[in-house]
Amino acid sequence: MDRKSNAAYTLIEILVALTIVGLIFGIGYVNFRDFSRRQALAGTARSIMGDLRLAQEQALAGKKPVSAFCDSPNQLNGYNFRVINASSYRLAANCLGGNVETKLVTLPADITISSPSPNPITFKILGQGTNLSADATITLTQTGTSNTRSITVTTGGEIK
Repeated sequence: MDRKSNAAYTLIEILVALTIVGLIFGIGYVNFRDFSRRQALAGTARSIMGDLRLAQEQALAGKKPVSAFCDSPNQLNGYNFRVINASSYRLAANCLGGNVETKLVTLPADITISSPSPNPITFKILGQGTNLSADATITLTQTGTSNTRSITVTTGGEIK
């Protein structure tokens, strides 16, 4: 008499396996979301550092924007990095005739920026440094989390 083997999983075994898979997925999702938020903050910090370096490089090169405020006889004094409010900042050429905006940036909705002291930070032309008497710190904060990033500009113009 041949008996066929009835090998199968029971309902309890299937439920236990699904519970374990669900827990692993849930933990992975939470960790990925936190990682994604930290990366968004780090990316914004890198972008701001790039804009600070852009202002610094344009000042070092003495690059005047095309504007009546900077045309002769008005000379270029440097480039400003100004925090306008908690969600935006601006780069502008500082000429004797007035300021000429070169870039306006709005930050992602969940990231805020603090104003450095002094505001604006001015990178002077031809390697003359900055308008800072002490190092200035710009702090980025991600709302809904405790994540922050700081960017420091030294009196000599080093950005770190």
